[in-house]
Amino acid sequence: SDDEILNCVRYHHGSYIKNAQIPVKSSAYVTYYADNVASFSDRREAEDSEDGFDKKTPLDSVFNILNGNHGKSHYAMQVLDPKSGINYPTETATSLDEYFYKKVIQNITDNLKGITITEEYLNSLLSVLEANLSYIPSSTSRRELADISLYDHMKMTAAIASCVEQYLEEKGENDYRGCLFTNATKTYEDQMFLLYSIDISGIQSFIYTIGEQGALRGLRARSFYLELMMEHIVDELLEKLSLSRANLIYTGGGHCYMLVPNTARAKTVIDASEKELNQWMMKHFGMALYVAGGYVEASANNFRNLPEGSYSELYLEVSRKISLKKNHRYNADEIHWLNSRTHDGERECKVCRQIAHLKEDKCPTCNALEKMSGNILYKNFFSVLCEPEENALPLPWGRYLVADADETALKKRMEKDAYVRSYTKNNIYTGKHVSTKLWVGDHTTGDTFEAFAEKAEGVKRIAILRADVDNLGNTFVRGFEQANGNTKYVTLSRTATLSRQLSLFFKCYINHILDHGTDTAFGKNGQRNVTIVYSGGDDVFLAGSWNEVIAAFMELKAALERFTLGTLTISGGIGVYHAKYPLNIMAKEVEVLEDASKHVQGKNAITIFDETHSYPWKEFLTKVVDEKFCSVRDYFDATTDHGMAFLYHLTELLRNTGEKINIARYVYLLSRMEPDEKADPSVRERYRAFSRNMYQWSRTEKDRRELITAIYLYVYLQREREEKE
Repeated sequence: SDDEILNCVRYHHGSYIKNAQIPVKSSAYVTYYADNVASFSDRREAEDSEDGFDKKTPLDSVFNILNGNHGKSHYAMQVLDPKSGINYPTETATSLDEYFYKKVIQNITDNLKGITITEEYLNSLLSVLEANLSYIPSSTSRRELADISLYDHMKMTAAIASCVEQYLEEKGENDYRGCLFTNATKTYEDQMFLLYSIDISGIQSFIYTIGEQGALRGLRARSFYLELMMEHIVDELLEKLSLSRANLIYTGGGHCYMLVPNTARAKTVIDASEKELNQWMMKHFGMALYVAGGYVEASANNFRNLPEGSYSELYLEVSRKISLKKNHRYNADEIHWLNSRTHDGERECKVCRQIAHLKEDKCPTCNALEKMSGNILYKNFFSVLCEPEENALPLPWGRYLVADADETALKKRMEKDAYVRSYTKNNIYTGKHVSTKLWVGDHTTGDTFEAFAEKAEGVKRIAILRADVDNLGNTFVRGFEQANGNTKYVTLSRTATLSRQLSLFFKCYINHILDHGTDTAFGKNGQRNVTIVYSGGDDVFLAGSWNEVIAAFMELKAALERFTLGTLTISGGIGVYHAKYPLNIMAKEVEVLEDASKHVQGKNAITIFDETHSYPWKEFLTKVVDEKFCSVRDYFDATTDHGMAFLYHLTELLRNTGEKINIARYVYLLSRMEPDEKADPSVRERYRAFSRNMYQWSRTEKDRRELITAIYLYVYLQREREEKE
């Protein structure tokens, strides 16, 4: 019944607004302009375009044109539901039928019944639209790429519109028709927007600051606390700026990007908020955590890369500004405060080493984190309050974080004056002040390193995996540039879509991947015996039974390749340890292994055990696992004549084959394994094939290295059997 809203719907296309009898300052002109900016940011003519429209057109994958790819894949018609599995892009023929559209309309209609058209329900509406419109293309024109979803287009339109409205309001502009319709081409040059980014430094050190007891739970708790803190910072900033989460382009791993109006008020709010944030960080965590932000002015034309190169330059300039702040963290007053501050308490917390009033030798924050550690995995609702409760975690701007067991508890919480907003985990829930659902990688099958070690096959050890996507920063900046230098696909909408797809994969779909492991050399069908410590926009930290961590990484790599149509790769390191090995040392050592993978030519690599076992993924899978590991396993599993001692001797000699005497010893040891003449011919033939391979593989450094890794893997899998024998 609201004419202002209805006019935005009626007249958001030029042919309708041209003759519309509406006020010159109608919001319909803002919507029209924002829709155009979003459209020319996401609608680009395809290489082999045809005329006309086809309402059955499925959504194309944004990975079709990423990093030089020329794919033809699209998505099946689905609503976004993690329980339905992963909607991988496919070339299998599909179309959006009438029944699917009716189902989507009914879903949205039903959800709108629980939503009031007020500010408090804005983010609930966004969640409803994301669930239902994520796999519907924004345009069904046959002339255009259909790789931007209707949800992403609507979200971007809303973000642009809110910025335009505030920009024009501050300028005192009353002729929206003249500015945004009649002279729209000129206005495309106006720098109405700020691309703003925040980065939290010190995350790794903060996460690994844990007590001796419950190390794994503590690790997860600290990781999740920082993730929710970042979401809270984003929401508080958006609220101060009178914006919604439509203006959030990306968040994850302690980083975020937002689209903000280029107004004096917005700059004042941003600068003041950053200062307040760092004062709060210093008060609660000393110099452990630091927030650096940076913004750059942008025009609508910049978002479609006009002039050429201007879009990527926005991100590079923001990055430069953030780096500059990180290199000059504190001003003189802040340094003086850090050096002269008085502490609330006289003793040092045994976990974080901050001086505070302690309870059980721990400060209030570390105590609350310990209590929160179980809630992260098993509770799905998290509320922000403006008054403290027992064991609530502190948040910036005088807020506190608590967990709620179920929807009933959340509803009771909403009725209290202290309630500010809430977050739901892996579940779309609509309600007043429900900020958003958070996709959270929370797969786990155990709570302690000792439990995972016991579940391990073979040797009772755990493994730690650290991995991230290769060259992701460059992909965001230049991934949509074509090999011929064409930059027509370089737009804000595609960057936002790419960000959302990667967050979906690493924060949501990773749970499905680990819940449905396949039969491999290192793990059987079913749940992987691992826990996700954290999984952000592009990086992963897993812990679990050593063999299952290897299996999980192999499956994660394969799933990412399929999900991104081979346009993105992942590299990482896996360290194998006793369950009681110090966690902070594990993390540092595995970081070295991850770095070794990043230094493999072309990246796309895995490093396991130590830096000498570093391989491109293809070599590891085909040469180490499929060829050499399987050969060793098949032979030794079929014979009872030789124990692990033979393999230990072979490995020792392989390490020193530069000495001629060791080559002779190696051959002699292989000959001693030969079955006698009375043995079954098939056994003798199996031996001959095995020994021939082992000899051939000893002749080159590359094969020797691969064979040593394969033997390590087999021995670890057999260690329990050997100990029993």
